[in-house]
Amino acid sequence: MPKAVSSLDLTLNERPAHLALTRWLHEELRRAILDGRLRPGTRLPATRDFARQYGVSRGTAVTAFEQLQAEGYLRGQVGAGTFVDERLPEHAARKVGTVKRPPGVARRLPPPLTGLTLFHTARPFRCHEPALAEFPVDIWARIASRRLRRVSTSLLAGRDTRGHGPLREAIAGYLGSSRGVNCSADRIAVVSGVQQALDLLARLLVKPGDAVWMEDPGYFGATTAFRNAGARIVPVPVDEHGLCVSQGLRAFRAAKGAYLTPAHQFPLGVTMPLERRLALLAWAREAGAFLIEDDYDSEYRFEGRPAPTLQGLDKRGSVILVGSFNKLLFPSLRLGYIVAPPALVDPLLAFRFGTDQHASGLDQAILCDFIVEGHMGRHIRRMRELYAARLAALQEGGRKYLAGLLEISHIQAGLYTAGFLRNGMTSREAEEAAAANKIETMGIDRFALRRTDLHGLVLGFGAFDESQIRRGLTGLAAALERRKRRI
Repeated sequence: MPKAVSSLDLTLNERPAHLALTRWLHEELRRAILDGRLRPGTRLPATRDFARQYGVSRGTAVTAFEQLQAEGYLRGQVGAGTFVDERLPEHAARKVGTVKRPPGVARRLPPPLTGLTLFHTARPFRCHEPALAEFPVDIWARIASRRLRRVSTSLLAGRDTRGHGPLREAIAGYLGSSRGVNCSADRIAVVSGVQQALDLLARLLVKPGDAVWMEDPGYFGATTAFRNAGARIVPVPVDEHGLCVSQGLRAFRAAKGAYLTPAHQFPLGVTMPLERRLALLAWAREAGAFLIEDDYDSEYRFEGRPAPTLQGLDKRGSVILVGSFNKLLFPSLRLGYIVAPPALVDPLLAFRFGTDQHASGLDQAILCDFIVEGHMGRHIRRMRELYAARLAALQEGGRKYLAGLLEISHIQAGLYTAGFLRNGMTSREAEEAAAANKIETMGIDRFALRRTDLHGLVLGFGAFDESQIRRGLTGLAAALERRKRRI
């Protein structure tokens, strides 16, 4: 691993009048090491350059460096320079590793998600990761290199709050042909992903106290966005056809809007039929409510006809479609989109300008070329076959290894499926048992707002080949079987 080079200025506190120059410099450098601002292995500038930077004589710099070397904070290497020692004195190492009590403002923040074991390397059955090893990095790199060689100043400048114009044209064409979306480029805003889209829309559309229907169970990122905006969350149960409109009407007919995942409900995976979609649109029209349609994972349907979007049925401008390329391609891409009704476009853009202004122009241009040149379509078709095989392996293995323990849903879409417990465990107990066996999964109850009747696990399969899936299933079976023997 290359050494870090301290080529930037280091901020030093003013020297007290009573303190000698050499002692001041020694103490400031020592404090920077102890505070972690100068990290172990960092190479310091040569004493001549250091003296010039900080307005001291070279002799003063040499003396301070030598004293720190004698104390074990720095080490010199002939012909290479002076470095912060990786093996700090024991008392110094303890101080560097000390966790300070958070300030009062941090102690008042809500606690982070607890009880969930996350492994750095993806392990079965992480549900939010695609098959990254299958992404055509060579094609992406070739497009990126070409774009960089021909980059224009306008692309580097960015400026367009809506996003890169050619990319918006490409997105409109893609959504119109593959998802039945009724849109044009001027109704699209490019964002960093679905979470940013939800955050912007929640703050734009909702006033504190406004009621919003949320799927129960459903995507907690959406719930968080609306809660942060001050919305009153109205849990609406999900049945085998998706969000139950009749129960939403009984719970709060006059809600301001609703968030839903009709093509592939998260986390149960069901698809909303036409009759239910029309009922939602009728309610939105009557109540003057907005509908936010999250179209995640919609490209990966492995049997039957692709489910059209709710937005494509909307004739009154009630539906706002949000989507992302981050799971479709790779998570660190951080590019997604909002398809807004005509009346919402200008307010949305004005509001968005006050946040991050616009997404990365260069990344947008690379993605545009990837779509227009046909690479994304080929990638989706190839991955659809791969994911279908992995889902089949999961379902077949589930019948073989998990009989009487966990029943895996017969879902034919997306990158994950739900499994329902048959061994008497709760979702949390099963999740903890799996984690103890180095299996990464999430209990369905993590996504519930009010419901307590669902006991199961969310199982991702997209990132794992068939042998990894089989090993994961045997490990999960062992974890769940232990509980079964006890009851």
